[in-house]
Amino acid sequence: MFQSDDLSGTLQSDFEEWRDTLRTGCGRYYSEGIAPDHFSGWVRPVSVRGITALDIGSNAPRVERTNQDVRRDGADHYFALFAPCGQLAMVHNDQAVRLAAGDVALVDASRPVAYSTDNGEPWNTVALSLPRQSLVSHLGFEPQGGLYRPGGTPAGRLLFNLIRAADDVEASTLSPADSYMKLAVYDLVGALFAPPDPSLGSRHSDTLFRRICGIVKEGFADPDFGPNEVAAEAGISLRYLQKLFTERGSTCSEFVFSLRLDHAARLVQRRASLGTNQPLAEIAYASGFRDYAHFARRFRHRFGQAPGAHSEELDQLVRERTGESASSTHDVQPAAI
Repeated sequence: MFQSDDLSGTLQSDFEEWRDTLRTGCGRYYSEGIAPDHFSGWVRPVSVRGITALDIGSNAPRVERTNQDVRRDGADHYFALFAPCGQLAMVHNDQAVRLAAGDVALVDASRPVAYSTDNGEPWNTVALSLPRQSLVSHLGFEPQGGLYRPGGTPAGRLLFNLIRAADDVEASTLSPADSYMKLAVYDLVGALFAPPDPSLGSRHSDTLFRRICGIVKEGFADPDFGPNEVAAEAGISLRYLQKLFTERGSTCSEFVFSLRLDHAARLVQRRASLGTNQPLAEIAYASGFRDYAHFARRFRHRFGQAPGAHSEELDQLVRERTGESASSTHDVQPAAI
């Protein structure tokens, strides 16, 4: 239940207390149009499946976050902002909207924003905090602050009901299912604020995929490195990671093995050209394989010969499959095995 569901006796915070509590969760704001000794309001944290929401209200006619405020606190979040009741005007990111009960807007904390009301009544918003990197990595695009959706959309109703049903953050206990619920919240935000131009989402998806390929290139030689570690490093779900690879005709595991085999093939080629006696099992482990038999089987499947069967034909094949031109394709599409 929100404070605004029963306003009697709830407007108790003085301005400094309200401002400092709000700063902790949302960043710096200041109020206009009311003297500090006449100010009253509330900021109440709510836990929504591990995501923090703030139930915020006051009797100030205008509340603003300026460019200077943005520079000073460096907040890097989005907020899905709901209006539980009444009306509130918002100016943000060159957009001016008027929020009515049930409406939802997207606020970018790295941009200035101003809220105002002209009816003299206390106002109320509920702001769901969404870390930028996690949200963008999961969605594959960067939503624009200032977007607005009227009340009644299916995604908006689901998200608002989820917030309304949440308990106080102090009373909440996290469960293993909450990590999945958090991703469901991100999906609802994506459904609300997806870009109208599909190519925009595609460009962000490509950028994210290139970053993921870079993560794999940095970590493939670790035998314990796999899709779970890639997803954690990229800040996205395992499901979304696999989706990015499936859209490009491969899987994350196959991409990891492809890089391992390319690296192993170069080491095998160098071993042969220098005439060293480096154990092939050592090359396998240095390339991210724990099991030599597994490595040899994969190597034979990829290159048509066992790793120890040096021949000019194998040299040529290794050069073709691990040369600069082939390696550069890993930035955009994993090689198939």
